[in-house]
Amino acid sequence: PLVRKAGGRAAAYHEGCLILDHVEPHADAIMGAKSRFSLFGELLAGALQDAGLIAGVGEIPGEYCPGEFSVHGIHPADPDRKVKLVGTAQRVVSGAWLFSPVIVVQDAAPLRQVLTESYAALGLDWDPATAGAADDLLASRDIAAVGAAVHRAYADYTQLQECPMDELLGQVPAA
Repeated sequence: PLVRKAGGRAAAYHEGCLILDHVEPHADAIMGAKSRFSLFGELLAGALQDAGLIAGVGEIPGEYCPGEFSVHGIHPADPDRKVKLVGTAQRVVSGAWLFSPVIVVQDAAPLRQVLTESYAALGLDWDPATAGAADDLLASRDIAAVGAAVHRAYADYTQLQECPMDELLGQVPAA
């Protein structure tokens, strides 16, 4: 177990998940917190649609870590069956914000088990049927396909620049 810098309730993820940490400087970061949830929820739902899924934004009754801007997928054979595919969290600090979505792409079963045990220990109610993965809805979806769709969505949102992590870290002023 770890404490996520972005905060929020208990979250579970593994190698079948795609985790993004979007950090951006902003003079008054707290002012845009709700609009960021909406903007990036729609961006990620669009990316999942681009990856071939039926996806939308909105809370699912009984979901883990409930949120107005949760991104969910809809089962193609049963439009009433929605599963949370993306959980999002934010952290605002002086002069910047972090937006951190976790996209569950593959193998939701172990995540449901961990969430069931964690939520029971915390005394929180939730419906395990609301937790899913992209490959529950479209069997051929994998990290590469969803990652490519997210990359395209971000490229439409802003200009992207590839940069090796060691170069990026070299740009950070020493504390």
